[in-house]
Amino acid sequence: MFESKYSKVLTVILVIVIVAIVGLLGFLAFDFIQNYLVTNDAANFVEDFNGKVNSDENTTVADGNTETNNENPFNGLETTNNNNSGNSTQRTYKGFGVVGTMRIPATNFEYPILEKVTKKSIETAVAFQWGAGINQVGNSVIIGHNYRNGLFFSNNKKLQIGDKIYITDNSGTEMTYTIYDKFETSDSDTSFYQRDTAGKPEVTLSTCTDDSSARLIILARVE
Repeated sequence: MFESKYSKVLTVILVIVIVAIVGLLGFLAFDFIQNYLVTNDAANFVEDFNGKVNSDENTTVADGNTETNNENPFNGLETTNNNNSGNSTQRTYKGFGVVGTMRIPATNFEYPILEKVTKKSIETAVAFQWGAGINQVGNSVIIGHNYRNGLFFSNNKKLQIGDKIYITDNSGTEMTYTIYDKFETSDSDTSFYQRDTAGKPEVTLSTCTDDSSARLIILARVE
């Protein structure tokens, strides 16, 4: 009789363990599929966006200080705080206005940059928070969530000084930014927002650290 009760207990435990494993695998599969769909949608949008702006408009593509049409991409640019568009054509992504796209090859990052930060917008992509405007002279702050699952800015911790960031604005101008600083600070620190950029465009990428105790900040500039 004792062995019979013992067997029943083991059977119950085994069933519970199997159900738990199946549930965990289901959750992981759902999370993987959801992440894949989000990143795939974003990558497709970036590809379509870049293709359209480069084929439909007279564009300047800049890599550092090299331009395909031999014009200086900084001519006529003005630094205006909170001017986050500065471009000729407005596009949308899942209902949100878009001011450009960003690619970071080191982390396989490809996302649109939404025009403003709201609870819903930064659950959809990364977003412009403050500054001169995408690819404009001065500093532009772009924020994104760290969900610790590869989405949005989750992999920013892997970025190193010297890594490249490619940003295309709505006019079709692509600029190459090089990371020159990386640090952690408090979530209330904005002292680095307004900084001297020596007449060049810069970007600041801001996200939470993995334990959400601080902000991870990436600074990059057009060389």
